[in-house]
Amino acid sequence: MFHVILYQPEIPPNTGNIIRLCANSGASLHLIGPLGFELDRKSVRRAGLDYGELTDVATYRDLGECLQRLARARLFAVETPPRSLPVGERTHGSYAHVRYQPQDVFLFGPETRGLPPEVLAMTPLERRIHIQMRPGNRSLNLANAVAVVIYEAWRQNDFA
Repeated sequence: MFHVILYQPEIPPNTGNIIRLCANSGASLHLIGPLGFELDRKSVRRAGLDYGELTDVATYRDLGECLQRLARARLFAVETPPRSLPVGERTHGSYAHVRYQPQDVFLFGPETRGLPPEVLAMTPLERRIHIQMRPGNRSLNLANAVAVVIYEAWRQNDFA
């Protein structure tokens, strides 16, 4: 139904939780390298990433390769609220104010640094979204942020 792209994810348990989320919501997961962990069988089991058989998980060397595969879908970059970003890099609006369609793609940045400016620049301003937070707080955990957006998109599509 939807596609989740994790750009250079760093923390294995977050990715494991997102794999489980994708399995339960019917979303496909796309991992863009370099990854902050190994995907060999032993490492995957130790990190709680052994849900890959439950959902589609694809890995790519770079974002361009992934976006080429998903070229026909609408891409949304999910970022932190715009308060501290320069004007040209700001998100457009709330994730809750968008009407989502099947096959939409949601791009999330690495846990410690978010999406770099050159990646944000690939997404039109009106497709840069954020999750509201109270002022002065740190951003949500990556797995929680993915869950908020995917479940809203799925809800809007009647959990089809």
